[in-house]
Amino acid sequence: MSRSDAAAEVNGVGFLLPQVGPDPAEVAVRAEELGYDSVWLGELWYTAAPVKLAEIVERTEAVEVGAAILNVYSRTPATLAMTAATLQRDSGGRFTLGLGTSTRKSIEDLHGLSFDDPNPARRAHECIELVREFLEGGGRVDYDGQVFHAADFPALGSRVPLYGAALGPANRRVVARLCDGWIPHNVPFPALPEAFDYIREHTPPDRDAEDITVAPYVPAAVHEDPAEARDAIRGHVAYYVGNGEGYRRAVADRFPDGADAVAEAWRSGEREAARAAVTDEMVAALGVAGTPEAARGQFADLRAMDVLDRPLVTIPQDAPGMLDATIEALAPGG
Repeated sequence: MSRSDAAAEVNGVGFLLPQVGPDPAEVAVRAEELGYDSVWLGELWYTAAPVKLAEIVERTEAVEVGAAILNVYSRTPATLAMTAATLQRDSGGRFTLGLGTSTRKSIEDLHGLSFDDPNPARRAHECIELVREFLEGGGRVDYDGQVFHAADFPALGSRVPLYGAALGPANRRVVARLCDGWIPHNVPFPALPEAFDYIREHTPPDRDAEDITVAPYVPAAVHEDPAEARDAIRGHVAYYVGNGEGYRRAVADRFPDGADAVAEAWRSGEREAARAAVTDEMVAALGVAGTPEAARGQFADLRAMDVLDRPLVTIPQDAPGMLDATIEALAPGG
């Protein structure tokens, strides 16, 4: 199956719900009414994603519901599997579990855990592998890895799609080996085909890379003043590049000087300088920004990429005032 065939099969646009500010459940109901095929909720701080996802499942009818993402450190594979199986059962089969390593800052300074024990990609591999065994393995589950151990517990008999958030090569290999979908964030859009080629090259013979759904975050800001919209994307890029080394490296593959300038300024506490270091070229490669008409055109060009199956529209956290205009302008058929 070609990527274009796969994209046509998915043929949807997802919406990443806000973790702070507007009630994610209210936004999810609205997104379903506007024709988005899926709604997704991440988890860093303030909102416990599984709790709110359960409410969203109850308040929506047909839209797919996903976690994008839960980290592989703060919950055990057994807890993640139980959570996923429960949400899948209660939603009538509408749930997708997105998992990833998050960032060193989040894991060490918020959760108090070691990010390098033994290394993030190894932990992600074993967590996703064991979650799948717990969900859909036959009989009783036995697992003995470097990080996780399980013995003599029954599988839950639940088929839940597993997506992996991956930037670097090691985590993209995890996606190639184990995942139903790939969630890239801050990989410049023009670099997505080459980044997916790496996944394709490392997909085992018993799997088909063309079955892996490519669902990138698409930071989007719609405003009648294009400069305001672009500034919202600058703030989004600066926050992630400044806070996560994986994000900096992903951006640096295409914009080495720009990514370094942003990271250096942010880590020095010069937040405005970090935002200003995000060039217009970086904004265009990492987000959608402009008036409603301009943003729709940019988004249409993005959706036409063969490698991309299901874009996940996300509003920059420091631009909540643009949510209404953005969710309406980029709605399918809008």
